[in-house]
Amino acid sequence: MATLKDENNEQYSADDIQVLEGMEAVRKRPGMYIGSTDQRGLHHLIYEIVDNSVDEFMGGFCTEVSITIQKDGSVLVQDNGRGIPVDIQSQTGLTALETVMTVLHAGGKFGGKAYAVSGGLHGVGASVVNALSSSLQAEVVRDGNIYTQTYSRGITQTEITTEVAPEGRITGTTVLFMPDTDIFGELVYDFNILMNRFREMAYLNKGLQITFKSDWHTSKWPNHELTFYFDGGISSFVRGLNQKRNVIHEDPIYVEKPIDGTNVEIALQYNETYTESVYAFANCINTEDGGTHVTGFRSALTRAINDYARKEKFLKDSEPNLAGEDTREGLTAVISLKIQEPQFEGQTKNKLGNPEARTQVETVLGESLKTFLEDNPKEAKTIVEKCMTSQRAREAARKARDLIIRKNAMDGGGLPGKLADCSEKNPEYCEIYLVEGDSAGGTAKMGRDRKTQAILPLWGKILNVQKSRDDKIVQHDAIRAMITALGAGLGEDFDIEKLRYHRVIIMADADVDGSHIRTLLLTFFFNHMTELVTNGHLYIAQPPLYKIGSGKQEQYVYSDEQREEILEQLDGKRNVNIQRYKGLGEMNAEQLWETTMNPETRTLLRVEVADKNNAANDFEMLMGDEVPPRREFIETHALEVTNLDV
Repeated sequence: MATLKDENNEQYSADDIQVLEGMEAVRKRPGMYIGSTDQRGLHHLIYEIVDNSVDEFMGGFCTEVSITIQKDGSVLVQDNGRGIPVDIQSQTGLTALETVMTVLHAGGKFGGKAYAVSGGLHGVGASVVNALSSSLQAEVVRDGNIYTQTYSRGITQTEITTEVAPEGRITGTTVLFMPDTDIFGELVYDFNILMNRFREMAYLNKGLQITFKSDWHTSKWPNHELTFYFDGGISSFVRGLNQKRNVIHEDPIYVEKPIDGTNVEIALQYNETYTESVYAFANCINTEDGGTHVTGFRSALTRAINDYARKEKFLKDSEPNLAGEDTREGLTAVISLKIQEPQFEGQTKNKLGNPEARTQVETVLGESLKTFLEDNPKEAKTIVEKCMTSQRAREAARKARDLIIRKNAMDGGGLPGKLADCSEKNPEYCEIYLVEGDSAGGTAKMGRDRKTQAILPLWGKILNVQKSRDDKIVQHDAIRAMITALGAGLGEDFDIEKLRYHRVIIMADADVDGSHIRTLLLTFFFNHMTELVTNGHLYIAQPPLYKIGSGKQEQYVYSDEQREEILEQLDGKRNVNIQRYKGLGEMNAEQLWETTMNPETRTLLRVEVADKNNAANDFEMLMGDEVPPRREFIETHALEVTNLDV
């Protein structure tokens, strides 16, 4: 039998196959267990431990959970649940505590006896956190004693110590861990992301008190302490989401019903916006990518509204049914399932796969929504009329898109006249600059790499799509030019496989107008080409703010802080010339290439979405019709602006 050889003509044998076991495997490939080693992965460590405490609440054994980010960046999670058992686990010969903390796929959530419902599935949460922490201490209070054990990078460091619990301490688990900087680099937490997650958990678990405290702080994160407790559950959640929007019916529609061992809980309410905000959870895990429960929800919603509209003659026999997107325009909803054997996709649990969940949600919501519409004719009429208005706008948008396609075909090809395309045909190597104004666009066309870089100048500020329906959007010239140039469609017709450029780069002036244009473009892409953003194809160029010259030396500067650092380094600051670039057009083609477009020297910011629903709320607050929330935001953050050009 022939032996395979590598490029260096060396034998490739069984000795080259590595077998990684336990904690070693987690540390070697952490992304397989927590998704990434950036801030999201860092936050995921906290969620894993907190989810265990929430599971205790869902089992009826816990009422309080507290989370503290400590001064040194370590994380303390405490609950008043039963406490992890400390007796010997027969399979491992270790205590249950040490087994849970050091053995993958070990936990109380497999057999269904300790937890009928839980967010944990794979039994790797606590052990993965342990593996990725430079130190971890677990403290358990039960049976009148306090049991403590310490670990480092998944390896047990001490035997369990035992002491009598002081009077008043009944049961509970405390985990203190320090994320390993060898894995995560500098520890940088985001208070708002963590706060929103813990608020969600409190909404989803009526009667659970969650306290979030931070002693760790930077200039952007002062000390905080917040407590969340909601008697209203997910109805309060929906009210909170719609707090800064005009709703079209006063109270959320609320449904809760057990079915075949699964508890289905749904709250929904329509508002006057054009965007859909649906949060979906399974056992308190935010399934950001949806799943079968969301499919069942959409199917039941569309069918119930269509059936009612037909029965009450809102829709004539000759008229088509409302499409799913028509019934979801302006909808805010929360779907929460408590299911016995959740089938999540991967350890990060972004999508639910249980096939029975679709039928269960569809059945419960279908029956309940039918009853609500029949019992509340005034609210039902308002909802149906909004859906029908959406249908008319969608049809008008479809006709406008078809007109664009026909016009492009008649013009012989289709690409917008202002587009300077690149010669490369493989989208993976192509990028397009969306440039503010014809002047800067002309400079960019002269300075670009014609093989891989396309330039599309945008004239004026584009439409604020947050305040516009699809039919108005596709009639806007600059937006039509972008849709045509990118080639992937729009909205629910968007097909990422047809994208002609794998880097879409917004390049605008470094002033107030440029910031506004960037915001308008971000609003458009997030709302109507969401996959472009979530798949990592959208970028923001970083043109320099200054050019500093001293003698024969010249430096481009990209921030006020960098400018001050450079000025401090210049001896005496004599003969220093500072040029402020207020617009891209102030640079010649060579300068624009050198500073902003050359892949070897430029800086690009990739646009990422940490939480799609929170991002949707932010866009609605900043770009929507309601002025008071926007004014409140500006007044709150005005003093944070250090460089303002008007």
